[in-house]
Amino acid sequence: MNIRAKVYGGGGGASPDDEIVQAKKPKGAKTVSLDSVAVPRETARSTNSRYEDRHRLLDEYVQLTHGGVTRDVQLINLSGGGAMISGDFDLPLWDNAELHLGEEGTIECVVRWIRGNRFGLEFAHETRIDCSASQQAAVLREVVRRTFPDVEFEIGEETPQPENDGPEGRAESRHPLVWSGVLHHDYQSSPVRLRNISATGVMIECSAPLRVGSEPLLELSEALSVSATVAWVTGDQAGLRFHTPFDLQDLANTRPELAEAHWEPPTYLVTGASDESPWSDHWKRLSLGELKQQLDGFLGR
Repeated sequence: MNIRAKVYGGGGGASPDDEIVQAKKPKGAKTVSLDSVAVPRETARSTNSRYEDRHRLLDEYVQLTHGGVTRDVQLINLSGGGAMISGDFDLPLWDNAELHLGEEGTIECVVRWIRGNRFGLEFAHETRIDCSASQQAAVLREVVRRTFPDVEFEIGEETPQPENDGPEGRAESRHPLVWSGVLHHDYQSSPVRLRNISATGVMIECSAPLRVGSEPLLELSEALSVSATVAWVTGDQAGLRFHTPFDLQDLANTRPELAEAHWEPPTYLVTGASDESPWSDHWKRLSLGELKQQLDGFLGR
């Protein structure tokens, strides 16, 4: 384009529509589209991970106790109250076992299905209280008295009796109570479920990611909070170590819920397995009335 001709007029072949300064073509995102910005990847995508199970684990080994024998097993999946393990051993269907995930991380489970050397485990629904039989009975009795004051004995039904008739044996009967709380961590608050609790720590189920070494605050009620350190994290299960010894009797000042009668297992425990939970038939969990009757008899009331 002839700039002189454009400014002063005249020949030069300049068109009236010619511009002295050409408009730049915009770069980046268009105003009407968000998909016009190319985000470079440092590495190429090797797999389609969009639909993968976010709790699937690689080269994770834990311990399993069954029939008095403890062995190492590979942990493949862990979430939603269940686990998939792998190992070359005999683990009969519907047998109960204990899975050890870490510090304060022992949880009771039952075998839901077997496929080759893989086993699907369902976790116990109720919160396990790790203490002496007499202390556990005192805690449960006070909890029932405060939280469920209207519960009555179930007349006409025989209260299940454990095989061991001594004090320690009485505590082996399964109670139906589940404790929950709120975990304050990393500038957020997440609801959690207590899997087991002792004077030194607690195992929780939490859907939010937790960092090992972080120091969250576990709120069990408006008046009861416990400071702790995250000792380990596996899937959606985590172990917390209390900073100071926790008085289990304080559980009586919280409000537990009754374990749900129907449980929805994670997808990796559904395929090829029964839809019904085995706990009622295989573990003989006590009702509230049966629990109160047994505790009153145990404490001599």
